[in-house]
Amino acid sequence: MARRVDPVQDRLRRAGLEQAAYQAIFECGFASVTLGDIAARAGVSKGTLAYHFGSKEELLAAVMRRFVRTVTATTRRALRLADGPEAKLQAYVDNQFYGVLNTRRFYTVSLDLLSAAARSEALMTVQRGFVAANLSLDTELAALGEQEVGEQEAGGAASLTARAWQLRALVDGLSMRFLSDPAPDLECYRRICLVGLRAVLWPRSDGIREG
Repeated sequence: MARRVDPVQDRLRRAGLEQAAYQAIFECGFASVTLGDIAARAGVSKGTLAYHFGSKEELLAAVMRRFVRTVTATTRRALRLADGPEAKLQAYVDNQFYGVLNTRRFYTVSLDLLSAAARSEALMTVQRGFVAANLSLDTELAALGEQEVGEQEAGGAASLTARAWQLRALVDGLSMRFLSDPAPDLECYRRICLVGLRAVLWPRSDGIREG
């Protein structure tokens, strides 16, 4: 008789394996890390990893889906709890640059995904999901600027999407700079990001909206 699998315990085990893989990929790089490395960090056998994920590529895909969901959900929750445009901007920035190690780890693994996805259609599907999740979040933030421009100037959905792309370009650019910085000052990056976001959202004002 086959052993029954507790779905709650199975999800918890899978989450723990994804966390271990995330850290191992950050430390070793996706190209270099092995299932053995990840299994050793997680305290399981390679067979357990193969049972849950099948291959290293599928494991990376699962890792990125999990952490993209987490970051997106956390940021969206912070935006909705913040009171007013300026508070929402601050919440957004704080979640994009969430601690020195967390920021470095997330964007390092994200770059590994992008590099691997260039040669794998399966991983490119995950990458496109990452882009779509960011666009949804960035569009929500970009809508803060709609009230500051006239209807004709706003340009509707196309303009809103363009503004969302500009916001993402700013965050991604600062993130790449952050990764190459040997001693990044987290608050400095947050301040620079805020100034840039304000310039994108409210280009014809002083860039500060309290209410």
